[in-house]
Amino acid sequence: MKNILEAPFLIEMVRTTTNMYAHGWDERNGGNISLLLDEAEVKEYLDANTVLRTISTGFKAPELEGKYFLVTGTGKYFKNVQYAPEVNLGLVRIVDGGENAELLWGYADGGKFTSEFPAHMMSHVARRKVNPENRVVMHCHPANLLAMTYVHDLDSRAFTRTLWQMCTECIVVFPDGVNVLPWMLCGTNEIGVATAKEMETARLVVWSQHGIYGAGADLDETFGLIETAEKAAEIYMKIAHLPLKTTITDAQMHLLEAHFGVKAREGWLEP
Repeated sequence: MKNILEAPFLIEMVRTTTNMYAHGWDERNGGNISLLLDEAEVKEYLDANTVLRTISTGFKAPELEGKYFLVTGTGKYFKNVQYAPEVNLGLVRIVDGGENAELLWGYADGGKFTSEFPAHMMSHVARRKVNPENRVVMHCHPANLLAMTYVHDLDSRAFTRTLWQMCTECIVVFPDGVNVLPWMLCGTNEIGVATAKEMETARLVVWSQHGIYGAGADLDETFGLIETAEKAAEIYMKIAHLPLKTTITDAQMHLLEAHFGVKAREGWLEP
């Protein structure tokens, strides 16, 4: 059996959590990540028959029966993942129609997965229906996107159009746009349901006055989605109080669509 600490998926998770903390997106224990793994890959590093303990998930997700996830722990600081991955991360298998998760590795101090695990699972189900290649759900608290929710219209189309206008690359990186939810109580199944619904049409969902959820095929793609949206929000917050002299027009964004082979969300650009 190979050493799990040398598994590419674990190394990349450690690098990603460390980088997110360095970006200032995950203060204290803010933020969480779940990564869907291939069973064959997991079995190179773990005996799938050895279950350390069973943890209740607090929801039902029969679509995820038997799926393996690497998940950040509740109350854990991203800055500490690189020093003690076996304490701050856990690898679980979903069983009993999603109501329970079998711990196969990690949470060595007796901990468990993030309190927002149900929201993650709901988003995984939603995104996999749209694109089966989506394997990551990432939540964090980028400062400029948060700030933007205090001063900008929270209409998803308007919010997205502003971000698209801030950086030439935005419409190329997230042509499906950004969906925005009003403030909701976090750590509940209600916000998980609302987020999953928004994930049906976009890979980025902003939680107003809280943070953002991103989904993608791998950790790099998902990190890059959030990074690009946050850069656009930073530019907006720097210029929002100034008179606007120019912008990226819809006609120019149509040129970007054609050149890069992407298609903006239907109806979100003027013809």
